[in-house]
Amino acid sequence: MEAIYIPRLTKAPQQTEVIEVEEFLPELETLTPVRGKIKVVHQGNYLDVSGQAEAIITLTCHRCLQQYNHRLMVKTSEMIWLDEGVDQVDEGALERETALEDLVETLSPKGYFYPDDWLYQQMCLAIPQRQLCDRKCQGIQLEDINSNGGGTIDRRWAGLESLKERLNNGK
Repeated sequence: MEAIYIPRLTKAPQQTEVIEVEEFLPELETLTPVRGKIKVVHQGNYLDVSGQAEAIITLTCHRCLQQYNHRLMVKTSEMIWLDEGVDQVDEGALERETALEDLVETLSPKGYFYPDDWLYQQMCLAIPQRQLCDRKCQGIQLEDINSNGGGTIDRRWAGLESLKERLNNGK
């Protein structure tokens, strides 16, 4: 996707640019290309960006560690403020209080908007925090220790098991 030069957007029909997306995003590992649409509208002192996209990604279940495919769907919009001072170096105090209105995305009105970066961020935010292959996933099923004659399940614990037996026999 090409970057959008913001001053050029003011000369576009209805100050709007619509981008059809059907490609793999470089930083996002997906099984299918990201498919969707991004709409950027110049509203004078801000950009109104909206988009909808989907792709299939492979996730790892947090309970059983099995991999599974997940349909990642995004339908979102965002206002990105245009501010002349966004590119200026801030040489103020190292620590300061941040006002609520400073917690917004801003771009220079003479700069560029990168739709591929914006879409990547939106897709990453849509990845579920709790990744479960199934709601009824039981997790990793461990063998009962008593079922295999009291031995250890994992051979890496064998050294600790023998030390434990020697300590118990010495008492």
